[in-house]
Amino acid sequence: MRYLTLGRSGLRVSRACLGTMNFGTDPQAPTPEPEARRIVDAFLDAGHNLVDTADTYRGGTSEEIVGRAIAHRRSEVVLATKGAAPQGPGPNDRGLSRAHLTRALHASLRRLGTDYIDLYQCHLPDADTPPDETMATLDGFVRSGKVLYLGCSNFTAAAIVEAQWAASRLGGTPFVSLQAGYSLIARAIEPEIMPTCRRLGLGVLAYSPLGGGLLAGRYRRGAAPPPGTRLAEWWAMPSPLARSYVEGILAAPHFDIADEVEAVAAELGTEPATVALAWLGARPDVTSVVLGPRTADQLTANLAALTYELPPSTTARLDEASRSTLTHGSPPPAARWAS
Repeated sequence: MRYLTLGRSGLRVSRACLGTMNFGTDPQAPTPEPEARRIVDAFLDAGHNLVDTADTYRGGTSEEIVGRAIAHRRSEVVLATKGAAPQGPGPNDRGLSRAHLTRALHASLRRLGTDYIDLYQCHLPDADTPPDETMATLDGFVRSGKVLYLGCSNFTAAAIVEAQWAASRLGGTPFVSLQAGYSLIARAIEPEIMPTCRRLGLGVLAYSPLGGGLLAGRYRRGAAPPPGTRLAEWWAMPSPLARSYVEGILAAPHFDIADEVEAVAAELGTEPATVALAWLGARPDVTSVVLGPRTADQLTANLAALTYELPPSTTARLDEASRSTLTHGSPPPAARWAS
């Protein structure tokens, strides 16, 4: 098993990260608790250690399920969660203020059934809260022993710089990771955000590696997302941001890229998802790829895909086919945390 240090830290994480957004107890949850536990055990048994959740996934039930699933193996797990997303209708029920983050952290610790979180991440930027307040608050979490390392998610290059500068001014704890959407249909983090991460010591955790399922061949041009798929779930949400995200994923240029992935897979005798994951797993600036399996069988296939080696000529072909997404790509899945 190969592990990498996460950014400018000594924390060693696996090349695969288990994303748990599908875990839930509601009838619409793609992955009920018994299957979620099988997934977690299979992931850890294979030698991987980074498990990621968030306080808003499935109304907090993802954290609860993860907490129960890892309780007997807590020392094997690098446990990551996130705060900042809306938790209620009140003005202080969201954001990166001291008021909200303190409540959010304590609620996550309770749901996860643990007394510390290995990697606590700001789920999204907050333009209304000074970075000094956010970073001072997060540093307090580290000093208290409730959090070991800090990260961010969906931050721009400018937001990363401001946060790291604030931590430096305060003599506090900086971020060691960025979690960002990254795939063949979403390469917009490459020109500015990735160089910023390299310069300032952040490892990159790449989520939505299959472009919401488009790169796995789950959707067809001009057709509505099939029932039971992730995009169908988001399309049914009342939030206009959710529909905007789905429309962004299903843009015509993205289908052109998906067609190329499918053609490559046919030539190599493998699956489109394998091609997309192998391309992403080989990117030099990616520390870990966040997988979101619904079943243990999907997990097994995805883990195998990350060890698949594409021929250099194929990698170059995919780079060229997806070049347009360096300047624009599918937007971040704001629907996940929009109110």
